[in-house]
Amino acid sequence: MTLPGCSRWRLRQNFLLYLFYCAGFFCLFGIISIWFGMNTDRDYVHPLLTQLIPAGHCACQTSTTFQCSTCLSCPEQSPAHLPPPGAPSPWQFQSTRDANNESLDADQCQTAFPGLFEDVSRAGVYWRAHGYLGTEDLDRIPLELGMARAFIHRGELHVVAVHSKGEDHRRKILAVLSSIHRALVADARRAARRDIEFVFSVEDKVEDVTSSDNPVWVLARSATEEAVWLMPDFGFWAWDNTQNSIGPFDQVVERVKRADIPWSEKKQQLVWRGKPSFAPKLRRALMDATRGKSWGDVKQVDWTDGTNIMRMEDHCQYMFIAHVEGRSYSASLKYRQACNSVIVAHKLQYIQHHHYLLVPDGPHQNYIEVERDFNDLSAKMEPLLRDTKAAQRIADNSVRTFRERYLTKAAEACYWRALFDGYEQVWNSSVTVWSEQQQRERGLRYESFILLDSQSMLNFETM
Repeated sequence: MTLPGCSRWRLRQNFLLYLFYCAGFFCLFGIISIWFGMNTDRDYVHPLLTQLIPAGHCACQTSTTFQCSTCLSCPEQSPAHLPPPGAPSPWQFQSTRDANNESLDADQCQTAFPGLFEDVSRAGVYWRAHGYLGTEDLDRIPLELGMARAFIHRGELHVVAVHSKGEDHRRKILAVLSSIHRALVADARRAARRDIEFVFSVEDKVEDVTSSDNPVWVLARSATEEAVWLMPDFGFWAWDNTQNSIGPFDQVVERVKRADIPWSEKKQQLVWRGKPSFAPKLRRALMDATRGKSWGDVKQVDWTDGTNIMRMEDHCQYMFIAHVEGRSYSASLKYRQACNSVIVAHKLQYIQHHHYLLVPDGPHQNYIEVERDFNDLSAKMEPLLRDTKAAQRIADNSVRTFRERYLTKAAEACYWRALFDGYEQVWNSSVTVWSEQQQRERGLRYESFILLDSQSMLNFETM
């Protein structure tokens, strides 16, 4: 029996409609599953789902290789360069004496912190090759939420404009301005400084607020974002939010020193606490690589119910501390480096101002570097668990490099002034202090700005 043509067409339509519904169902199921994998903070999701999670935040397979031209392994002075007998010895940085000295001069800063100013030099080279900087370059930059514009005139800091989404932005911007002011106040040549004007952002990523072609001062950059200038993050001044009150960085270091324990008493484990959803591809790779390992103490944090929250200083109870980037850089690295423990970090995509001092191998090794998917984590961990003295040497190098030297208040102030110096050399404009159009001073002095009420700071404009 042969079906009429219209019946066959109707069956074909029904079959195609069935396929369409099935395809739609599986697409919807896939989208929901991937969304769940990216946004859940559950301890476990199926490995297949982990593989399906797209790269997303800070999860590309590229990373940055740091090549420091003024490195930690500088050769010892040759006899020809030693002072003659009876002459005073050249000044040398001593952590116990100088770590909190924010007034080191330029020569002392160079002597104390070789390699710290690499990114300032890099940005200076870039802008000399691209025509220097002027007011018109800043005028072309729209001030998005999380950005501010300021200038230094006769050594005084003036705030021109601040755009904040809310309290979080306001605090971060105020912390950056305060750090700048602190570095200026301690500068012996403050009044002789050239005037400069600049724009900075406190957002995690350059692309969150502006084009990477703009000369914005930022907290972190990728290797391809060459036009921006790196600045120390707001946490060096102080960090406080509704979930976690941390305080000034040097105060955290003092708490860590008091809480730290002898190497032999530390737990022979790798510790990490964080939110997987901030960077699911990366962070779930760490969780999967440590799952079931006796040396793994890796857990997700739930700020809502207070699950698995750990104080900064409590990380120091462990021999190994994992570091994973977030949606871009993770500001927690400096806190982890305050411990006398071994930092274990994947190959980093985002650069902070002190990252050039990270040394992954050799006699000055100060951290363990693993692949971004953590597939070599066990191979790197297990030899160190068998030879904890080798691990201790890495931890000791980290303390000498970072806690006692490159993350001190002295180093931070030196970096800020090196940033001013490097920016001055490519700044090719005058700075307008008096607005003829408004018939008033164009910016508000920092000292007056900090006396404003919080609401007035959120969106402040004097241009």
